Amino acid sequence: MSVVFRVLTAVSALTGIVLLLDYTNGDGGVFVYFTVQSSVIIAVVSALAALRPVPGWVRGAATLYSCITGTVYHSLLANPSSPFHVVDSGAHAPHNLLLHTVTPILAAVTWLFVDREPVRWWYAAVWLGYPLAYLGFALVRGAIVDKYPYPFVDANELGYGGVTISALGFTVAFFLLGLLLIGLGEGVRRLTGQQRARVEDPAGV
Repeated sequence: MSVVFRVLTAVSALTGIVLLLDYTNGDGGVFVYFTVQSSVIIAVVSALAALRPVPGWVRGAATLYSCITGTVYHSLLANPSSPFHVVDSGAHAPHNLLLHTVTPILAAVTWLFVDREPVRWWYAAVWLGYPLAYLGFALVRGAIVDKYPYPFVDANELGYGGVTISALGFTVAFFLLGLLLIGLGEGVRRLTGQQRARVEDPAGV
């Protein structure tokens, strides 16, 4: 079962990237987006995990990044009431569905219900390394080419002060999301273990 979900997650992410490249006529510029980068990460980690053991903290990191992609897209970028709403002509295209919805759901389901493994809570802080590095990349690149991949890191519109406030909010939110993944995963793991114990030993002795 775990191998099946890992493969499905990898295929979903890779298919979404291929369809996106086809949609944009092979524009390699799509790889500047966190969505695509996180999809590459979850695809690689899931594919490797289908072939050989991968440490839980690595799989957890990849899962968090994929969940960040889905959460930010649906709550902010695709939400008309959000101040960061972006009109996307390809919002209903297959690549969008795969990258922003299907892959994050598969990643979360695999982590929580299929491939559970205990992870220390402080890894939620360690996992922030990549999002913070991406922020630095987006700002430096934006200053050079005068174009930013997302409205919440657009220094031209928000100013660096506004970007800093935005980044602090996202950092806290991503940390809490990481803690949620770790906590829920541990809760499901323990619950499943308790249920298994009751089944194997109905008398409780």
